[in-house]
Order: sequence, then structure tokens, then C-alpha cells
Amino acid sequence: MSADTIRLTVAQALVRFLAEQWTERDGEKHRLIAGTFGIFGHGNVAGIGQALLQAAEDDLDMPYLLARNEQAMVHASAAYAKVNDRLSTYACTSSIGPGSTNMVTGAALATVNRLPVLLLPSDVFAGRIPDPVLQQLEDTRALDVSVNDAFRPVSKFFDRVSRPEQLIPSALAAMRVLTDPVETGAVVISLPQDVQAEAFDWPVDFFRRRTWRIRRPAPDAAELAAAIEALRSARKPLIVAGGGVVYSGATGRLREFAAAHGIPVAETHAGRGSVPWDHPQAVGALGSTGSRAANHLAHDADAVLGIGTRYSDFTTASHTVFGNPDVRFVNLNVVPMDAAKHSAATLVADARTGIEALAEGLRGWKTAPAWTRRATQLAADWQAVIDGARHLGHEPLPAQTEILGALNDAMDERDIVVNAAGSMPGDLQMMWRSRDPKQYHVEYGYSCMGYEVAAGLGCKLADPRREVFVLVGDGSYLMLSSEITTAISEGLKIVVVIVQNHGFASIGALSETLGSRRFGTEYRYRDAETGRLDGDVLPVDLAANAASLGADVITAKTVADFKDALERAKAAETTTVVHVETDPYSPGLPQSAWWDVPVSETATLESTREARAAYESSKRGQRHYL
Repeated sequence: MSADTIRLTVAQALVRFLAEQWTERDGEKHRLIAGTFGIFGHGNVAGIGQALLQAAEDDLDMPYLLARNEQAMVHASAAYAKVNDRLSTYACTSSIGPGSTNMVTGAALATVNRLPVLLLPSDVFAGRIPDPVLQQLEDTRALDVSVNDAFRPVSKFFDRVSRPEQLIPSALAAMRVLTDPVETGAVVISLPQDVQAEAFDWPVDFFRRRTWRIRRPAPDAAELAAAIEALRSARKPLIVAGGGVVYSGATGRLREFAAAHGIPVAETHAGRGSVPWDHPQAVGALGSTGSRAANHLAHDADAVLGIGTRYSDFTTASHTVFGNPDVRFVNLNVVPMDAAKHSAATLVADARTGIEALAEGLRGWKTAPAWTRRATQLAADWQAVIDGARHLGHEPLPAQTEILGALNDAMDERDIVVNAAGSMPGDLQMMWRSRDPKQYHVEYGYSCMGYEVAAGLGCKLADPRREVFVLVGDGSYLMLSSEITTAISEGLKIVVVIVQNHGFASIGALSETLGSRRFGTEYRYRDAETGRLDGDVLPVDLAANAASLGADVITAKTVADFKDALERAKAAETTTVVHVETDPYSPGLPQSAWWDVPVSETATLESTREARAAYESSKRGQRHYL
């Protein structure tokens, strides 16, 4: 070993390398890899595990957090990255076999939502001498295939390090993808267990501090001119604010831009909070679970300025919400693929720099006053609908909208509400009132059941000064609640609100509209006579379960009880669970848009035939935006 090299194992070298990676944007620096989540097994305990122990002994800045579920630790990392505007994330290490493949769902969620996470799944022996080892998949077609190849289609970068020297280009490429606003998502470095423990003489320069600067690309002059011309000629423009507005730190610019030009602003799930709910141009959420105000404006809009949105089917109401036959799109997005959607006038740029350029080009121009007045009136009318849903006085069990309204009122401006799946994302998007762009944390790109508790942990790690409220239904809770224990062990306080309605209420309601009568969506005993799952309600005690994980638990039966429980939970110093039961059949907010879920084209059930007729009627409004 020479003076310009250092002898370390592959795992030790990787941990040391990760501790020296930073991001910088607008002069502000962040640790790129803030720490490592892990669960050790025979694939990584002697490799990455030993390296993390040695790092702690050597005071290397690489904290280790013991997770309880591999999928959950990826969710926590994604949530951490989301709160940090994708400038910082966690690494996740797992053992081979099921430990590694448990992270595949988390990888898909991160990639779908364009959130950076670094996954370090252990792999089988590169040397192959002991093959087949415990938990190894044997593929008769190729000997270099392992279960880790399942990461390839759900990741933005995948590499298997089969020799020590391969780590250098692999690690550098991984950092490049993690920090690229266009390409970011799940990044996977697969590490065979024998290679992790193998020593190598590493160039010292490999471990120097590196700063990855996050670009803010400016718009092309010709694209900018076309976008300005399209907006200036519009009589009924609408802005659709997506997650890119938040990640870019462009919320302030958007608020100024919308006010200066009088353009109403509708929001996607990821863009919720881009403008305060009571901003003069705010018209609420757009699409299948959007506000009546936003959807009515979208129906008539002749120009749509999409900023940082990928136009999911919920945003476009499955290509039905934009009803004007002459509608044209201008898409400002750092991702060329998203900018080009709907035959748009593309504006490939960072959201903040793009808004600034548009503002300069549109100086002195304003939307027609009649359009602005209509947007203001529709928004006010919708807020009155929300007020009614928040104060139903529903008995004997409260309505879900009452619980969400009470939570909204109890939270401070900078607190965070976390949700992902079930019926709550729809109600939240329609009725939530937020002022801070980080308050509304709803994962609806992958809508992954089980995301919530783990994400709450990640949010709290990202900003311990914010109170974090995790909203989770009994379906998601039963799938993945283990990180309550992790939060407690780390001394991190989150408030978990379990809304119990004895089944998959969201899919039950959807099933009803599709003519399937809520079949297979309720938590019930199997009836001995009919042989069906339509017996009595199961006596599942989620409050007792949460207590067994170490949380303090408060049970609420009424809306008044719930408000009191929230105040007690806010005052608590440790993770607290508030359990409340709601009526799954209680009135919800009125729907004003469609979602394409195909109904059986032929059926003996009258309910299905009726649903098919309604489906065919709605589908007639669906079209390509050309």
C-alpha cells in the first residue's frame, strides 16, 4: 500500500465514500446521505454492518438507524427526501434474498415519485464457490441472475459490484443519478456478500469531499417565446401546480406570478400547498378527487400552464377534466418527457427559473377580469361545501370528513400530515387547508398502503421541529406499522391517527360504484352457513396493538373526544397513537370528476350491468389532448 492509497474492505470504502457526499443549491449545502437505515442478516452483517460499526468507532459521520421492516425503511428515506426537496436522503442496507426483495416496493414508490433513495441490497457470492447459498434463487438460464435483478425495472440506476475496483465508477454514477432532478429515483448498488468483505487498496482521492451542485436549467429562448405567446392569447388560462413547484422552492414565485396575472391555480397531490388555500387565485385540487371549483375551471380553460406536474390520471380525471375542445397546454418541467405531454408547448426548465422568465415575458398582461372573478366565486362556493363536510354532526360514529377537519384545525401551519392510501387521500385533497408547502405530505404517485407510519418517521428525521401527524386507516396500519417501534427507539415523537372503519373502505366504495357490492373489502368472519366473508365484524383491537409496540394510546369515540385527544397528543413527549372509529357509509364530499376503472362488459348481476352503462357514458368524454 502506497501513501496515496488506503486499504479497506469494499463495505468500509463505500461507507467512507458516502459520508463525504454533499449537495449544493443556491449556495446552501446538505449532506447527500444523511445516514443509513439497515436490517442485518447473513448478506450484510459482516460487510456493511461491520463497516458501519467501524465508522461509529472512528467517529465517521454516518449514523445508523435500526429499522424493523425493509420496505418501511425505504419509505422513510423517500419521505425524508421529499421534505428536504430531494437534496438529501438515506441509504438502506439489507441482507440477501427476502431482505433485499422487501425493498423492491419501496424502490418503485421512490422512482414513481421521482424521489432519491440509495439502496444497498446484499447479493449472493460473486465467487460462486458455496452456491447455492441460503435464500439464493437459482436460474437455469444464467448463473449471474439473482433476486436483486428485480430492482432493474423499478430503479433509475442499478449496478452489481462484482469486483472491488468496480465500486469507484459505480458509486460515482450512483451519486450523479441521485442528484439529477431529471433522472432521480431509486438508485441500487447490489453488493455480493463476499465482495463486501474483500479488501482493496483504494485511491485516497476517492474519499475526498464531493459537492454535487443541483442545476437550475433556464428555458430555451424559442420555447419561452412560444409559451408567452400561448399564454398572452388565452382568455381562460389555468395553472396546474405539481410537485416540481415545491421541490424547486418555487412556491413564493408561483404565488407572486398568479397574483400578478390573475390566473387561477389548481394543484395536484404533490403540488398541494404550492399556494395557500386562501390565496386569491387558489381554487383547490384538480382531477378525480379535486374541488368542484378547479374542475369546472379546467372544463372551460383554453390554456393550461402545467408547472412541475406529470399529469397522472387522477390529475386529468383520466383525460376528461379539460373539456374545452380548443384547449392548449404549456408545460414547464425540468423533465422533457413531462414537458412534452398533451402535445404541449414545451418549456424545459427548472420551475423557479421558468416562472421568473415567464413573469418577465408577461409583464403588464393580466387575465380577463371576468375569468378571475369566476374563479374567486367558485373557490368561495367550494369552501362553503368543505365547511359543511367538516361539521356534519354525524352519529353515532363520526364521519371521516369531520375527523379530517378537526385534525386540520388542530395542526399548526408548519406541522405535517402524512397519508398515502385508502379513502383519505381523496377527502384530504378535496378539503385540506394548508399554508405551508410541506404541510400536505400525501404519497399518491404509487399510493402505497403501509407508507404512512414509515413516512412519518422520515418526515420527523427530516425536520424534528415540525409536529408530524400520520393519518392511517386500518388497512394500511395492519400492513405496515412496525416503524412505530423505530420512532420510539430513536426518541422521535410522531402522532399516529388510526381511523378505523373495519376494512378497505375506499375500495369498498369504489366496488359499490362498479357494481361489485363491496365484495371482499370488509374485515369480517366467514359465515358458516353461506361460506362467505360476510359474518360479524372482526374484533380487531388496533389500539391494543399500537400499545404493544410501545406507543402511548388515546381512544376517541366522538369528534369532541378526538379534538381533546389531539391536544393531549400534541403535548406528549413520545410517540402517541390516537384511535378513532368512523362510519364507512357516512356522507363524503361531492365528486365532480371521473376516474377510469373498467367495469365488466358482460355480467349476470344487475348492479354490474348498471355500472357498465354509467362507465360507457363517462368514457365518451375521454380523449387524447392533441
